[in-house]
Amino acid sequence: MSSYLLRGLRLIAKGEISAKKNFLFQDGILSPSEFVPDTFSGKIVDCEGCFLSSGWIDLRVGLGEPGQEYRETVESLCQSLSTSGFAQAVVMPNTDPVIQTKNEVDFVLNKAKTYGPKLEIMGAVTKNNLGEELTEILDMHFQSGVTLFGEGIKPLANSDRYMKILQYLQKFNGVLFDHAYDPLLGIFGQMHEGEISTQLGMKGIPNLAEDVAIQRNLEILRYTGGKVHFQTLSTAKGVDLIRKAKAEGLNVTADISIYQLLFNDQDLVTFDSNFKVKPPFRGSADREALIEGLRDGTIDAMVSNHQPQDFDSKFAEFDLASFGMAGLQTFLPAMVKLVPELGWELLIDKITSGPAKVLNSTPQAWTIWNPSQEWIYNEESNLSLSSNHPWFGQPLLGKVKLVIQKGQLIKTDA
Repeated sequence: MSSYLLRGLRLIAKGEISAKKNFLFQDGILSPSEFVPDTFSGKIVDCEGCFLSSGWIDLRVGLGEPGQEYRETVESLCQSLSTSGFAQAVVMPNTDPVIQTKNEVDFVLNKAKTYGPKLEIMGAVTKNNLGEELTEILDMHFQSGVTLFGEGIKPLANSDRYMKILQYLQKFNGVLFDHAYDPLLGIFGQMHEGEISTQLGMKGIPNLAEDVAIQRNLEILRYTGGKVHFQTLSTAKGVDLIRKAKAEGLNVTADISIYQLLFNDQDLVTFDSNFKVKPPFRGSADREALIEGLRDGTIDAMVSNHQPQDFDSKFAEFDLASFGMAGLQTFLPAMVKLVPELGWELLIDKITSGPAKVLNSTPQAWTIWNPSQEWIYNEESNLSLSSNHPWFGQPLLGKVKLVIQKGQLIKTDA
C-alpha cells in the first residue's frame, strides 16, 4: 500500500486551528509526521493553503431512488457527498415508495455499501408520510438498525401520532427528526410572509407557522419524554424556544440550513424558483437570531438540506414550481462566504462534532479542502443529477481536495 506525505496542512479541531503540519497517511491511518520531503520515499501531496478536519456530517439530504431516479440515485448522491467532503449523511424517507419498512431501508443501505460515505436512514414514522397510520418503527430498528425517524420534508402535524411516536422511540433510545411547521397556517404559501411577499402579490408563509409547531411539539416532549432533533429552524422565536428548552433540560437538538444564512426574502424579487424553499428565506432579524443561536450553542448543526429537483419541477411559474434547493457541492463555497462573520472554527464544529453529538457517532474519516481554489459549478463539474441552485453556472471559491475514509485516500478535485 502506498504511503502519502500530506504537506502543509492546518488542522481544525476542538475550536482551534493549528499551525501548518505534515501528516502521514499509511496503512489506512492518518497521523502527524516528522518526515521532511527529502527523506520520504512515498508520494508527496502538496496541501499548501489547505485545512484538515474530521469527516463532515450532513443531517439532512434528499434522495430520489427508489422511484425518482431522475432526481438523484444512491450512486449520484454518494458521489456528490464524497466530492463535497461529507463522510456521513442522514437520508430523508421521501422516496417512492417511502422508506417505511426494512425492505426500503435495506435496499438503500445495500446499494450504498460500495461507496465511501456512510448513509444513515431516517425511517418514515407514518405510512406514505400522510401523518396518520404508524409505520413499522420497531421492525425497522430491530431488523435494520434504524435509530432516526421522521417525515423528512413533511411536518408531523398530528399531535396524537407525535406523542405515540415519542413513546415508541424511547424503547430503543431513538431520535425523532422534526421538520416543525403547521401546514394549515402556511397553506398555499410560496415564500416568507412580509413586505416583499405583499409587493410581489404572493401568498406568504408566516413565522407563526413554525413557531406554533415548535411550541406545541416541545409541550408534547415535556409530557412524554424522549429525544427530538428540530430541523431547519428559520425564525427568531423558534431559536429562542429551543434555547429555553435546552436550559430547562429537555432532550433537544437543532439544526439550520446553511443557505438561510446566505439568502433572504428579497432574493425572490426576480421570481427565480431556485430560491423557493421550505422553510422560506426570512428577514434580517431572523438571520441574526440564527447566527446568535449558532454562536451560543442553541443550534447544534448546519445542514445542506439537499433537495434535488428535476428541470420541469423548477422551470415553471413560481407558484407551480417545487420547493427545494440542491446543496452539496455548494456547501463549502457557502462556508467560505460565511468565514469572515463566523470563522472556520465555528463552521467546522457545526458539521463535525455538533452533528456527531446528534447521531451519537463519529465517522472514522477526514476531509481536506482548499478554501481559495476557484471552480465553476456547471454541467461538467456537477455530480448530482439535479442542478436546482441559484449559483449554477457561476465561478465559486472553495474546493474539497481529498477525503480519507474506509482506509482509502480519495482525490476529489480532479
